[in-house]
Amino acid sequence: MISENDIKNKEIEDEQDEKENDEDDVDVDASTDWNGEEDAAKKKKRRKKRKKKKKGAASAGLKGKEPSLKPPSRGVKETAFTDYYVKYGQTEPPSVPVAILFANKPLPEGEIQVHSLESQLYRENSEEARALDRLQDDLHRKVRLGAEIHRQVRSYSQSFIKPGITLIEMCQLLENKNRELVQEAGLERGIGFPTGCSLNHVAAHYTPNPGDETVLGYDDVMKIDFGTQIDGHIIDSAWTVCFNEKYDPLLKAVQEATDEGIRTAGIDVRLCDIGASIQEVMESYEVELDGKTHPVKCIRNLNGHSIGQYQIHAGKSVPIVKNGCEASLRMEEGEIYAIETFGSTGRGYVVEDMECSHYMKNFHAPHVPLRMQSSKKLLSHINRTFGTLAFCRRWLERDDGGSLTVNGNSSRQEKYMGALKNLCDVGIVQAYPPLCDAKGCFTAQYEHTIIMRPTCKEVVSRGDDY
Repeated sequence: MISENDIKNKEIEDEQDEKENDEDDVDVDASTDWNGEEDAAKKKKRRKKRKKKKKGAASAGLKGKEPSLKPPSRGVKETAFTDYYVKYGQTEPPSVPVAILFANKPLPEGEIQVHSLESQLYRENSEEARALDRLQDDLHRKVRLGAEIHRQVRSYSQSFIKPGITLIEMCQLLENKNRELVQEAGLERGIGFPTGCSLNHVAAHYTPNPGDETVLGYDDVMKIDFGTQIDGHIIDSAWTVCFNEKYDPLLKAVQEATDEGIRTAGIDVRLCDIGASIQEVMESYEVELDGKTHPVKCIRNLNGHSIGQYQIHAGKSVPIVKNGCEASLRMEEGEIYAIETFGSTGRGYVVEDMECSHYMKNFHAPHVPLRMQSSKKLLSHINRTFGTLAFCRRWLERDDGGSLTVNGNSSRQEKYMGALKNLCDVGIVQAYPPLCDAKGCFTAQYEHTIIMRPTCKEVVSRGDDY
C-alpha cells in the first residue's frame, strides 16, 4: 500500500530532480560561447526531459493491487469491494485526486450497450456515427472523470456506513471525500447535489439539517443518492443500503427494474415504453415482512430525468410505470439521462412532508427586484457558490459557505432562513422537501447515469457494486 508520505516523498524527489535540471540548464547557458550548436541541442533535450518528468510526477510510484475489503452492508453485488480503487494505484483510504491518478492513462469507460431499437443497430458500425462520437471526446472525458470519482467515493463510503453512525456524520465523511477526490473548485468542479440518505418510508430529498441527530439502525432501509460534477456535467447515481436480509427481495426488485430500464433505453425509444418495461419487472416481485406479504409497487409519481449542464432536471422525465408520459416523447442522440426507479411496500405514491433541507435556484429564474438586503446577500452567495446546482442548509452553515475555493473560510451564513424563504416565495429558489410514502412502509432506489452516444449507450456510473 502506498501511503500519503510515500506520495509526498516522491513529489519532493521530483522537485529536487527538476532543480538539478534547472542548474544543468544554467551551466549550459554559460558555455554557449565555445559550442553554440551542441549546447542548444543539449539544452533542448534537457528541457524535454524535465517537462516529461513533471507531467507524471504526481502519480508516479502508485502501483495497483487487488482489492480485498468487503462492505458490511447489503444492497450491492458480490463483486463489490470498499477498496475497489486500489487496483488503479489509489491509496487506502483514497487521497489522490482522481484527475491526478489518471493523468497519464485513460479514464475507465462505462458499461457499453447497443441501442435497443433494431432500427438503430446500424450505429455500432457506422463511420458517420463514429466520427460524431469522436467530436464528443471532451464531454465523454469529463463525464467519465465524474463517474470514476463517484465510484471511488461511494466505494469508500460503503466501508463506514454501518448501524450506529449518525446520518450527519456519514454525509460529512462522504461529501468531504467527494470534495477531496474531485479537487473542489466551485462551479468548475465539485459536488453535484446534497447527499440524500432517505430512510424507510422516505423515498427521496432527505439530508440531515444542522442539529439532526438521526442514527442509522440495523432495520433501516436507506437510499444513498449523491452526485459529482465536472464543468457542470453531473453524475447522478444512487443505491440502497440495508443490513437485514429480509429486505433483499425489495432491493433486488428495484435493482432489476433499473437495469431493465437501462436495457430498454436508446436513441428514438419512447419514454413511455421504458416505463412499461420497468413496471413489469418491478411489480413481478413481492417481499415478506413480519409474516405479511407485500407486493412491490413502483412509486408512480417519481421518475428518471434528462440531465443538462448545470441542470439536474433538464426537461424530460423517464416514467417508471406504463403510460407515464406522452407517447410522442423519445430519447435523442447526445442526451444524458438518469435512469432511476423507486419501489415501495406501501401505496406507491409520495407526498411532500417533513422539514425541508434541499434547495436549488431555478434554472430559468425570473428577475425579481428584492427589497430585503439579507435576500440580496444570500442570493449573491448562492449565485457565486452553487449557481443552479442544488444545495442544502448544512452547506450554508459550513465555515466556507459551501465552497472553500470560492469563499475561503469566512462565509458561514447566519440567520438566513427568512431570506431563503423570501427567495422561495418570489420564485428564484425552489424548495424540495422530503418525498414520503405511507409511514411504516419501506422504499428502495437504484439509479445510473447514461449517455446516448451516436454509436452506443454508455452507462457511465456502472461499477462492480451495482
